[in-house]
Amino acid sequence: MNPPSRRLRLALVVTAVLLLAGGSLGYVLHARHRERPPGQQADASFDVSEPGLYFRDTTGGRIARQGGPGLPRVTGGPSCDRFHTAGDHALCLRKLPGVPARTEALVLDRHMREVRRVTVPGIPNRARVSPSGQVLSWTTFTTGDSYNTAAFSTRTAILDLRTGYLIKSIEQIPLTLGGARHHDSDVNYWGVTFAADDNRFYATVSTRGATHLVEGDLRAWSAKALRENAECPSLSPDGTRVAFKKKVSDDPRAPWRLYVLDLATMREHPLAEPHSVDDQAAWLDDTALAYALPGEDGRASDIWSTRADGTGEPALLVPGGSSPARVG
Repeated sequence: MNPPSRRLRLALVVTAVLLLAGGSLGYVLHARHRERPPGQQADASFDVSEPGLYFRDTTGGRIARQGGPGLPRVTGGPSCDRFHTAGDHALCLRKLPGVPARTEALVLDRHMREVRRVTVPGIPNRARVSPSGQVLSWTTFTTGDSYNTAAFSTRTAILDLRTGYLIKSIEQIPLTLGGARHHDSDVNYWGVTFAADDNRFYATVSTRGATHLVEGDLRAWSAKALRENAECPSLSPDGTRVAFKKKVSDDPRAPWRLYVLDLATMREHPLAEPHSVDDQAAWLDDTALAYALPGEDGRASDIWSTRADGTGEPALLVPGGSSPARVG
């Protein structure tokens, strides 16, 4: 038999390369598919452009929407452990499998399309998007999984979508405490909430056994403590008040109560919710707040609401939900 011609040999080589490349591509696509189990991504019809309360449905962990009293729950959002949305974007935090603990911070647009993905160490804890949707923050537990213990450490990041700049940890921001520059290796930040100008923010800082409410300035890259014993702040839509959880007891079963602070007078008042709330409350509007409490009948949590002026009685808003965020 005559040996194959040069042209035939070349054709055989090209065919083999294409087959190998196709097999490799198929393997990669299959691997990527395996990395994202069904339910992690939103259904094509689900977005956050419709008015309503968005939240994490504790049955399956996917994001859902409640349009109003008596309306059916709309499901089909992505799978998230923590969630928040405002303006043009949403933030979804997912705990990744494996050890050590890692969190995937997924930035989405209003139609649930991926904008950016960041992987950070730790367990998902807090998520916030600025009113414009352009600045985002997340907090993870890098040590421990509860604020009700001294053995915990957090890492809080801020992402500016206008510039693409990511601050992986805000611990190095110059902090003024008691009128003086404060330095300590035990400084921890968590629970950021943003003002409408995408520059001013509030957060919790813990140092030397105490927690403080701090006001930060992104452009000036500075932060100053405003008062002690205030955690997980949430700025009202009108920018005049901060809701926060205040430690009122050393009982580990019920250490906190929800309060609202007037930023102009620095006067505070408790809200009508009698239970201990370990959550970063979300403002429904300028008059009411939503927050998660441990659920009954074996549910992980329920979403409740209460008036911001401290009057009235708490009301069950969403059974089997957490991470509330109001749109519209």
